[in-house]
Amino acid sequence: MIRKRRRSKKRGPVRAKRVTHDGIKFASGLEKHMYMALKKARIKAAYEGETFVLIDGFMFESSSYERQANGKRDMVDRGNKKILPIKYTPDFIGDDFIIECKGRANESFPMRWKLFKRYVNEHLKGVTLYKPQNQKECEVVINLIKEKRKCKTKQVGN
Repeated sequence: MIRKRRRSKKRGPVRAKRVTHDGIKFASGLEKHMYMALKKARIKAAYEGETFVLIDGFMFESSSYERQANGKRDMVDRGNKKILPIKYTPDFIGDDFIIECKGRANESFPMRWKLFKRYVNEHLKGVTLYKPQNQKECEVVINLIKEKRKCKTKQVGN
């Protein structure tokens, strides 16, 4: 008997499976794993605790002829309207660190990440960024945070 291979249609970007743990709705299993690792290590961090405005919104006061958002082929003037700000909400925020768990990034993430790094550089001096992409890297992040805190404790003690 010959089996036919079914081709699966590509369904757009990878979608993470949302999970709930301790009453918190996480956007992915990787975020849940990071939360559990932080909790086990007794490292305090807020999940999606703050949203940062990377670029302010503005009024676009010119014409901009584009296809409509609903996909119709007609080119219409989509100018003369308010452009929304570009915002970023990291996954975990601690006293001196920010963690962004990113298994597979979508196409807009690299640019948003660069803008966020610039924001951190200009406004959040002394904050360390971590971007684990798998569970093993989450454990590495925990060890890096612990090591950094150990070094700070030794410096304060001297």
